[in-house]
Parts: sequence; C-alpha cells; structure tokens
Amino acid sequence: MNKHLKNLELFLKSSNFYKGIRLSFAVVTPFVVLSLLGYSQFAPAIVVGAFLNAPGDIPGSLKRKVNAILISIGLTMLITTIILFSKTYFPILLFSMAIISFIVSLISVYGFRASLVSFSGLLSMVIAFAIQKETAQEILTHVGLMGIGGLWYLLVSYTFQKLAPQKDKNQLLSDTLGLIGKYLKLRAKLLTKREEREALMKQALVLQTQINEKHETLREVLFTGRKRSGRSHYDEKELLIFISSVNIFELVEAKHLDYHEIDRIFSDKKHHLKASKNLNKVMGNHLIKLAELLIQNNKLPNKDSLLKALSNSNEAIAEYIEEVKLPKAREGALVLKNLYDYQELLLEEIRAIRRVMANVENASKVSFKRQDASQFLTLQEYNLNVIIQNLSFNSNLFRHALRFTVAMLFAFIVGTILDIHNTYWILLTIIVIIRPNYGLTKERSKDRIIGTFIGAAIAIAIVLLTQNTIVYGVLAIISLTLSIALIQQNYKSAAALITINIVFVYSLINPNAFEVIQYRVIDTIIGAIIAIVANYMLWPSWEVNNLKNVLVNALKKNKSYILATKDLYHEKEKNLLAYKIARKEVFLAISNLNAAFQRLTQDPKSKQKEFELIYNLVTLNQTMVSAIASIGSFIMNHKTTPASQEFDVLIEKIANTLQIASEQLEGKNPEQQNDEKTIKEAEETLLKTFEVLSKNRDENIEKGNTELHTDTLHHLQEAYLISNQLTWLKSLSENLRKATESYSQVI
Repeated sequence: MNKHLKNLELFLKSSNFYKGIRLSFAVVTPFVVLSLLGYSQFAPAIVVGAFLNAPGDIPGSLKRKVNAILISIGLTMLITTIILFSKTYFPILLFSMAIISFIVSLISVYGFRASLVSFSGLLSMVIAFAIQKETAQEILTHVGLMGIGGLWYLLVSYTFQKLAPQKDKNQLLSDTLGLIGKYLKLRAKLLTKREEREALMKQALVLQTQINEKHETLREVLFTGRKRSGRSHYDEKELLIFISSVNIFELVEAKHLDYHEIDRIFSDKKHHLKASKNLNKVMGNHLIKLAELLIQNNKLPNKDSLLKALSNSNEAIAEYIEEVKLPKAREGALVLKNLYDYQELLLEEIRAIRRVMANVENASKVSFKRQDASQFLTLQEYNLNVIIQNLSFNSNLFRHALRFTVAMLFAFIVGTILDIHNTYWILLTIIVIIRPNYGLTKERSKDRIIGTFIGAAIAIAIVLLTQNTIVYGVLAIISLTLSIALIQQNYKSAAALITINIVFVYSLINPNAFEVIQYRVIDTIIGAIIAIVANYMLWPSWEVNNLKNVLVNALKKNKSYILATKDLYHEKEKNLLAYKIARKEVFLAISNLNAAFQRLTQDPKSKQKEFELIYNLVTLNQTMVSAIASIGSFIMNHKTTPASQEFDVLIEKIANTLQIASEQLEGKNPEQQNDEKTIKEAEETLLKTFEVLSKNRDENIEKGNTELHTDTLHHLQEAYLISNQLTWLKSLSENLRKATESYSQVI
C-alpha cells in the first residue's frame, strides 16, 4: 500500500502531470471565460489553437521552446487556411493534402523538437476536416482565433514555467538518477549471473540509450538556460548533480569487465564477489531513492548502509587473500581492488549528490567556462541543405514522408468513397501511430487499439450509469489531463484516456454516446491497419539497411576516444577537456548504435538479416568504449607514472585497426600495417613491467616486509590495468575488424 501511495505522490508531483494540468488549463479557461461573457462561439477556435500548439512545449532552453511554439502557430494557421479553402474542390484538396503531408512530415529531419512541430502541423490538417466554415470571412476569423489560442498557450506555458522553474529540470535529473540506479543494479547481476548475461546485456543496451538521451536533454536545459548575469543557487545545485550523474555513468561504463576472465579467476570462489555485487545493489537503490527525493523533497536517507556495504567490499579483498594466499591470489586481489576503487569513486559521487541535496555549505560551487560548456552541446543545423540532403531514397525520413503521404491519401479517398463517418478519425490514428520504422509503428498500433478498447469499455460503463452532461464535462477534463501526463510513460493508458476524453467531448455535442464510441473504435482499427500495412509494403525501412552509417560513426568515435585517452595519460590537465568531449561523443555514438539495434529487434524476424553478426558488432563496440573508459577513469582518479613508448605503440595500433574497420564499412581499401613484431614486443614489455613489480613485491613478502605502501599498490594496479586492458583492447579491435569485414561483405 505504501509503495502505491508513494508512486501516486511521485506521479502527482511530476512534470508530466504538471504538463497535463498546464494544457488542461490552457484549453478549459478560454471556453469557460468566453461562455460566461457570452462569446462562446469564439471558444472552439481558440481552444483548438491552444491544443494544437502544445506538442512543441518540451523541456529545453526557453528560447528554443518559444521559437518552436511560434513556428508551430504559424504552421498550423497556414495549413488550416489551405485545407479549409480547398475543401470544396476535391482534386485541389487531395493535392494540398499530399503536399502538406510530405513537406511537413519531412520537417522531422531537424530533430525531436522539430518532429513535434511537424506533428502539430499534421494534426491541424486533420482537425481542419472537422471544421465547418463556408465563407472566406468565417475561415479567416477561425484561423485568426486559432492564432490567438496558440499565443494564449505560449503565455500559459511561460507563466507555468515561471511559477515552477525547476520542475522540468528536477524531473529530468530524477529520471536520470533513477535510470543510473537501475543500471548499477543490473551491472551487479552481471558479475555473478553467468547464465543470464546475454539477456542482461540486452537490457543494459536499452538503459544506456535512455541515460544518454536524458543527459543530452539536460545539457541543453542546463548549459543553454544559464543567464549572462550568472547562475542561481538552484542552477548550481542542478549542474552539480548533473556532473556527478555523468561521472557515475562513466565510472559504471568503465567497469565493463572481461567476464570470461572473472569467471576464470573466481571459478570456484564466486562468494568473494558477493560483497562487490551487494555494494552495487545498495548504491543503485540509494540513487533511486535520491531520484524520488528530487520530486518529493523529503529527508535524505541514512548513508550507513552505503558505508557498511563499502566496508564489506574492502574486507572481502583481505578474506580472498587469506583464503587463496599470495602470490596465487595476486591477480584476483588486484581485480577486487580495482573493483573496490571504482566503487569507492562511485560512492564519492553519490555522497556529492547527497551534499548538494542537503544544501551543505560550499557544496553548490562549480566552475564551468561558458565556452567549455558550449562544446558539450550537440547543435542542430536548421539550414535548407539538411532537407535537400534528405531528398533521396537513401534517407529513411524521405521514405517515411512518402509512405505517410500515400497512407493519408489512401485513407482519405477510401473514407470518402465509402462515406465513412468521421474519416478524419482514421487520419488522426495514422498520424499518431505511423513512425519511420515498422517495429515502433506495430507496437504503437497494438497499444492504440488495446487502449481504445479499454477506454471505450470504461466510457460505455459510465454512460450506462449516468447521462449527466456535467459529469461528462468533468471526466473530459480529467481524462485530458491524465492522458497528457501519461503519453510518454504509458502510451496504452494514454490511448484509453484519450478515447474517454473524445467520447465525452463528443457526447456533449451528440447525445448518442454509443454511436460516438462505435465509430471511434472502428476508425481506430482501420487507421492502425493502414499504418502497419503502409510501413510494411511501401518503401519499407528495415533497420538492417540503416546500420552501416551508425556503425561507421561508432568506430570513428571509438578511435577518437582512445587517442584522447592517450593524450590524457601524457598531460592530464592540458587534455582533460578534450578527453571529456571525446567521451561524450562516443557515448552518444554508442547510444545511437544501441537504439538502432533495439529497432532492429522490433522488425519482423525475416528482416533481421545477420542478426548475430550485428549483435556481435554492437557488443564489441560497447565493450571497446568500456575498456577505454576504464583506462581513462584510472588516469583521472590516480597519480600515474609517465606514459611509456609501448603504451603509445599499442594505442596507435588499436586506433589504426579501428580506422581499417571503419574504412572497410565505407567501401574503401584501407592500408594494412605490418608491424606485428613491434606490437608483440610492446605487449611483452608492458606485461614484464607488471611481472617485475610483482616479483619485487614477492621478494619483500619473503623478507617479512608485508606492509603494502599506497604508491606500490597504485603502481601494481596501474601496470596490471594498462597491460591487461591494452591487450584486451587490441583483441577487441581485431575482432571488430574481422566482424566489420564480414558485415561489409554481406551488405
């Protein structure tokens, strides 16, 4: 019961629910006020204008949000005008529909915010079919009132943001910490759940993509939202929590362990890993709790469980050495020590978040140059060349725009010929459901149909209980608020609530509610079928054909990342910013690769060609990033010895292998390097460095010098990590080259 109450509290305090209230206020207020003043005839157009221009109101910089809504207002007014004037001339109407559908859907090439503006434009086209205006004066008056409604929504949005300026940012930070907490717990399972690793790794890919998406949005919100006059106390806190979340994510990524080696070393000693596993679980749960507190504003949880779990993890190292004995225990002890050091760093970042949330004095002080911050932003180009470059069948979005246009025209023509009641409901279903890839379209179609049936069933039950129009009006407002709040979290539930909303809104106009429900269900099914068939039959975009460029980008970013790590090892202070930028770019590249793979898994089985090979490429790229991150993380958090020539030789070899792999995919003829002897010597030298340090340590133990100095331990850890990780990275890069060679031959 307490859990359900907590979840309800989190939902009611969430920015998603706040957005639902914001839209409901913007829609209901003009209707109520104008009705009371005796101008109710103007209300529908203003309400439609407010509703149509809400989609572009998403978290981000205020400037981009305002620009998106203003562009949306202009676009919806233009499209409504064209459709209303064209309705009396069927051929012209079809031509207008085709041009609008194609051009407006192609706006999505400018990114996610643009895709929502595009959705507003397409939605206005469909709603225009439900509007009955005959004369030019009526049409222009209606369009003008729509523009007023759009500006009204902009004013409402701006006011609500000023009333709760931290709402969106806190929600994003909360979502991010919650996802990282889940990711930490999943990584704990990977340590010992040998049989479940493949399934867990696939779950990890999804979480990594979601975390990277949240981080990208937070960069825009936090870095572009800063005032020239400086940051407020809240800005400082949010920025510090964000930085810690990025550091935690990188640390987690840096410990993508060689699980085969773990299994080999701890084959019959898995119980020594339990303390490390438990610490990850405790930290993950603590992050989830902190995520909830960002919304709830309750007291911080006690940190004793964290400190106890860390202490147990440290004691597990001594217990392992005691049981296995040195020197045999050295390799396993170093693995446990490296794991402990990484978890200790994680705990420090979690405690940093705690200090910020507790308003500890001097906790919210951060120095970040404006020019440095701008380098972390992923800028979207808005020039005409972006659309021109996409006017090709090689472009996924071009094929989607074409497919969408044909589906819309087909549905409209069939609806007109068969005289289907409310044909625009079919068009509305297509707009909401159809996506560039088949899998997501199919998933949304299923959720939409199920949600519509559920909503219709609930609406029927309510209609049987009462025919009170006041009850219908109240339910229409509540269902609208909840549907907007849930549309990103649970599309099936949102679809049910949208159906309830539409039924009761129409029931206020048409007393025969059962007729409204019947047509709503039938039209939704027809629209969903058209969307699925169109995606499958018309210029289909199977993800297997879109992977090449994503893979090439991931390989290139991996190469840049490992070279940035090399520079970091040589001069830490000078190259730290460049390293962090390279890290951010490779994380995004891998996130895009993970997302592409997830879309591939949603395609029909018959279209998932070379699935195992592609999965191998995805996991190899992911493992490369983690292996590189483990070196970078160690360098940043420890005092290191000067980088050796052998280190540089191996890094250059790995970078060259990645270059060859990317050129193979691009269809080039890469130059092969015949330097195997030099590479082998570099590997042996690095390994010998560790062996010499180990031998010296053994000799000291034999002499009775059992105390291990911190510097000696760090040198042992460094030598072991560098030697093992570079050998592993070399092997991974070779495997990547072979896999890309096989894949390039297939494609």
